[in-house]
Amino acid sequence: MVILNYNGRHWLEQFLPSVIQHSTGARIIVADNCSTDDSVQFVNNHFREVEVLLIPSNLGFCGGYNFALKQVKEDYYVLLNSDVEVTAGWLEPIIHLLDTDASVAAAQPKILSYADKTVFEYAGAAGGFIDTLGYPFCRGRIFTDFEKDEGQYNDTVPVFWATGACLFIRASRYHEMGGLDEDFFAHMEEIDLCWRLHRAGYRIYYEGRSTVYHVGGGTLAASNPRKTYFNFRNGLSLIYKNMETSELLWKLPVRLVLDHIAALRFLVSGSVADFKAVWKAHWHFLKRIGREQSKRKTVANSLRSYQVNPIYKGVLIVDFFLRGKKTFRDLKF
Repeated sequence: MVILNYNGRHWLEQFLPSVIQHSTGARIIVADNCSTDDSVQFVNNHFREVEVLLIPSNLGFCGGYNFALKQVKEDYYVLLNSDVEVTAGWLEPIIHLLDTDASVAAAQPKILSYADKTVFEYAGAAGGFIDTLGYPFCRGRIFTDFEKDEGQYNDTVPVFWATGACLFIRASRYHEMGGLDEDFFAHMEEIDLCWRLHRAGYRIYYEGRSTVYHVGGGTLAASNPRKTYFNFRNGLSLIYKNMETSELLWKLPVRLVLDHIAALRFLVSGSVADFKAVWKAHWHFLKRIGREQSKRKTVANSLRSYQVNPIYKGVLIVDFFLRGKKTFRDLKF
């Protein structure tokens, strides 16, 4: 497993012991994204069983993992955030799933909140999905509404995307897809990777018998204009790169309109920095539209099919805000 670190000594000190304790037999690597704190020295001094891989500059989440995983020769990778506490037996169910079903390219465990371990966490919850417009959501978490874990998702099911906070993936499939798209830098890169895996004919799974606890926002604050920028820019890149042309022609304009509405809501609420972040995201997306088009052609030429499931055919914003559908069980696939 590879833990990408950037100035995260406090997270490593807090959570690396649980990873070591509950990952017997696993190779554990901390890939350091050119930290300026004493993370590397701390790991070397206190966790001799953990390998340290030095990345020459801060390449972001995507670039950092792509660099690190080129150096790691294993059958399976676990991309694990530094702010994750793992539990006893967390590895075995997903390793068994990968060992017994070659069609499964990637998977994730149940992700609960570290702050309240009875509640699902934002980044992944009980497996990720997208709606017809490409908006991501999870079983157990829709927008900022979170379900309590009452055993309702103690299952093993196919999902659309698996979280990058704790992503199990076959090394061969990761490299076959070209890894994470470094233009994303951070946010939604795992959704893009999973979308490409689906189009190549592979499946993504959620394994509810494996549980981890995620702090969330450990590297980037939960409410942050920089996060707003990446979410809005990458959301457009995600659908432009992967969506079928007949759908994109009408769905992209709808997304742009909805983004403008969201920007106005930020402005009305006094979040001027977030308002500006949305417009900056749109401007940067449009500036690199030629690059996006090139990637779109590459994806279309190299992958086999647009027939991707499971995608929610409804419009999540309408169902959530106007129809009162607040949980995954309220949605009809």
